[in-house]
Amino acid sequence: MAPRTWRADLIAGITVGVVALPLALGFGIASGAGAEAGLITAIVAGVAAAVLGGSNVQVSGPTGAMVVVLAPIVAAHGVAAVAVVSIAAGLFVVIAGLLKLGRLVALVPWPVIEGFTVGIAVIIFLQQVPSALSTEPQVGANALIAAGESVRAAEWPGALLPAGIVVFVAAMMWIGERIDRRVPGSLVAVVAVTVLAAVAHLPLPTIGALPALLSRVSLPSMDLGTAGSLLGPALAVAALAAIESLLSARVASGLADTGRFDPDRELIGQGFASVASGFMGGIPATGAIARTAVNVRSGARTRVASIVHALVLLLTVLALAPLVSQIPLAALAGVLMFTAARMISWATVRSVVRSSRGSAAAFVVTAVVTISFDLITAVAIGVAMTALWALHGLAATAGVHREEIAGPPQPGDERIEILRLDGALFFASAERVLERVRTTAATVVILRLSQIETLDSTGARTLAELITTLERRSITVLIKGLRPDHATLADRAGIIDSVRGEQRVFTDLDEAVSRARLLVQSETAAG
Repeated sequence: MAPRTWRADLIAGITVGVVALPLALGFGIASGAGAEAGLITAIVAGVAAAVLGGSNVQVSGPTGAMVVVLAPIVAAHGVAAVAVVSIAAGLFVVIAGLLKLGRLVALVPWPVIEGFTVGIAVIIFLQQVPSALSTEPQVGANALIAAGESVRAAEWPGALLPAGIVVFVAAMMWIGERIDRRVPGSLVAVVAVTVLAAVAHLPLPTIGALPALLSRVSLPSMDLGTAGSLLGPALAVAALAAIESLLSARVASGLADTGRFDPDRELIGQGFASVASGFMGGIPATGAIARTAVNVRSGARTRVASIVHALVLLLTVLALAPLVSQIPLAALAGVLMFTAARMISWATVRSVVRSSRGSAAAFVVTAVVTISFDLITAVAIGVAMTALWALHGLAATAGVHREEIAGPPQPGDERIEILRLDGALFFASAERVLERVRTTAATVVILRLSQIETLDSTGARTLAELITTLERRSITVLIKGLRPDHATLADRAGIIDSVRGEQRVFTDLDEAVSRARLLVQSETAAG
């Protein structure tokens, strides 16, 4: 590893370690497990996920989304349930990784990913409003509502001081980026504000006294009945941990060139991180997009930065607690607010919105639901919207086209109709397409099927029923160009059985036309 990489990773690890400290404390308290549990999670899970995970820059630990899920579990089953849920959820995530389910994140559409990123960025920004105005945050409240309450409850003009600190830190970070991206603007700004606040005795809320780390480490103990009742919550926690970690790592991979991202290994790493955290008295861990973004923006390129972040937390708690306790919360709020703003690429937002109406709708809905409700609901709705729009577009490709018989016309040709079916004949388009075929007034119909790109069981069955309906009306149906990859499905759906008589399925159009003319002539002669 090049010395420059070591230096960049060291600086990034220290920076994100400082940023992660108040978050770990706050999320631990908000979950109901306590500040110590948050610190244990950030340290233990941070190292485990960095070593075993599939991302070079992912930073793991307690997150706000996980707190929302854990708080009701603690209220219903007590703090002891957290360790059991953490271990069980971690094992579920490991199993998902071993089953190679991590690549399912690739099925999450681009507009949904961008909407999730914007939503998370907005939440991160809003979560810092209480610290930016020196007001008490509302634990468990929606970030948007809590931010509005903080603005209403702020004591003006006294709140201008912490707000000014936020602006100063953001400006320092912006200037640092313009001068040299290797300059740790966030770290410089935090140190400068801390020194200024201490020297000038500024009335700013600080991190405060840190709890003694690892003072209550013990293995989880719970009866089998209660443990069994926690399997459902553990599955929910596992789903959240998997989705949040994979999306966070995927977003991080787009922030900078940080090497290959392995989603299956990431699940295994995150699962073992939650298991280790649970045994050590922590809470379930996930990839943390805020800390990961700070890590990448600070220059991290390898796993060393994430490990350093955990070691910084450990060292801080053990040796530098009195100094860290003096860091103003407004300074950290400035770091996170600036980071949140940098997470949003307005060029990308414009590209998504301009790409198509469906993509724009999925993007906006995903972002709004992420801010208003939660990540899992947002991703589920976004994916569903994108899928429905894609099905609508695919169904629009299906059509029926009447073709003229090639060559000089012959008597009786007016009683022959060649119908070419195009595009996708599946459940969303079958009835609409085939309704046009049912209205034919011909004596012989040649169905050209070679241009059907997609055929599902519904489309095949509807086609078989159409042929049967036409035959009942004494309309002879000939099939031309049934593709080999559709043959088995067509046979199982009864398409071939519905064509009564011999010489009714053809691979050549001229042969089908000749057969149709013979049938018309025979019917005319019989008449």
